[in-house]
Amino acid sequence: MFELYIANKNYSSWSLRPWVLMKALEIPFNEHLMPFEGGTGASHDTFIRFSPSGLVPCLVDDDLAVWDSLAIVEYLAEQHTNVWPSDKSARAWARSATAEMHSGFGALRDECPMNCGVRVALDSVSAKLKADVARLDILWQQGLERFGGPFLAGKRFTAVDAFYAPVAFRVQTFNLSLSDASQAYVEHLLALPAMKAWYQAALEEPWRESMHEADTLKNSTLTADYRAS
Repeated sequence: MFELYIANKNYSSWSLRPWVLMKALEIPFNEHLMPFEGGTGASHDTFIRFSPSGLVPCLVDDDLAVWDSLAIVEYLAEQHTNVWPSDKSARAWARSATAEMHSGFGALRDECPMNCGVRVALDSVSAKLKADVARLDILWQQGLERFGGPFLAGKRFTAVDAFYAPVAFRVQTFNLSLSDASQAYVEHLLALPAMKAWYQAALEEPWRESMHEADTLKNSTLTADYRAS
């Protein structure tokens, strides 16, 4: 049985990627939720006990540790053929779009961090964030149109959707403006049983991590907080 180490569901976008993939594809695993401990780097001494990088997510398979969300997905793909699309063209596109998400969209990450349980209004939108959202919209429309939807690379949920799942929560939290097709894709992701389960668990978490809370509101005004008090 796989052992998957993750951090707070409310904040940890990187943890969501392998978690939602394994849930959606019914790949069995045991979940180990390790809450963040304060600000940047504060969790390292705890996380290093199970993760060679001291970061999450980390997948443990017997005595083998696989860290980083993309490495985890590729490791799972070696054992589960449904992780990537079966069609060669769709698979190539999905891998490219996944890698772009993994290494890019810096303004989206910085200005709209994942904080599932709140809703905020952006006080301003930088040129870099506008560019990231525009690129996201184009990319999603390309996949949906080319492969027929309702997922980015076709009829099935695959790794590329898992990598953009955290963006769906960001769109919801920050009310980002997208095309109708892209907004429909967001709603489709948010309605998935695995995504609903993650979201509900995020709302029920008792932890508030000051750094993540401050990052959420550094350029935003809080309009609602649906988390348990």
